[in-house]
Amino acid sequence: MGGDAVYTEDLVVLVDEDDRELGTETKMNAHLAGTLHRAISVFVFNRAGEMLLQQRAASKYHSAGLWSNTCCSHPRPGEPPESAAHRRLGEEMGFDCPLQRAFTFIYRRVLDNGLVEHEYDHVFVGRFDGILAPAPDEVADWKWVEVDEVVAGVSANPRRYSPWFGVALERVLGGE
Repeated sequence: MGGDAVYTEDLVVLVDEDDRELGTETKMNAHLAGTLHRAISVFVFNRAGEMLLQQRAASKYHSAGLWSNTCCSHPRPGEPPESAAHRRLGEEMGFDCPLQRAFTFIYRRVLDNGLVEHEYDHVFVGRFDGILAPAPDEVADWKWVEVDEVVAGVSANPRRYSPWFGVALERVLGGE
């Protein structure tokens, strides 16, 4: 992999509140400054209606060890959000499946380590019943969970989940 490819992967797309591109910034600088940037979140369900959750790897620079939706990340410059969702589903969870665009939302949260999540998040929903092969550098653990159990868990222990998960979960479930 060439130097340009590595550098491009570390860039996020800065956007305004209408998702119009304003330029790029390194992922870390965007999270240090709290600059609004484009993100993707994927929620996958199985035939039984259970939701696939992942526990973020301990090596993640933020929200490490927290439970979250199936996968999430940032589109690369020039990469459409849906393409990024498919790419990251494969990179993080080791599978791909058909995805439908569900909605977009903006959120801003100051994290425990002083970083700021300020994202224009494109949310996708899919269905999958096959075999997973999660990447250990991305995913510490994973599980299929009944939706009622997920909602109860987020309500009872919100700090066990990524800061964007509860916000997106409400909308995903409200739209199903």
